Amino acid sequence: MVEVEVTGDKVTVHVLGGHRLLALRTHVTFDRADIKKVRTAPVDLRPPWLRAPGTFIPGVIAAGTYRSKGRKEFWDTRFDGRAILINLAGPDFTRLVVDVDDPDAAMTSLTGAA
Repeated sequence: MVEVEVTGDKVTVHVLGGHRLLALRTHVTFDRADIKKVRTAPVDLRPPWLRAPGTFIPGVIAAGTYRSKGRKEFWDTRFDGRAILINLAGPDFTRLVVDVDDPDAAMTSLTGAA
């Protein structure tokens, strides 16, 4: 579970609770201008094959940084339908897939920021 904070021209995704240990990260920060698209994430979406570092239990949880050819993604989801997918154009991550309490509110705050 994460909390999305939009402050000025920056977006910070704070990793909460025990997910910090599973994802091996406390937050991800990026420029709001880097947001290309925000939408709900399909429940059957799976991360790229190379996990470095993080946790993956198929169908249960994906938390951490995942890489593939030309992609670097941050995931923190339990595949329960509360995840949002954020496509980015920035230099660090190309995509984030994260669970939030209220997907509609998070998408509204991010698309309003984009």
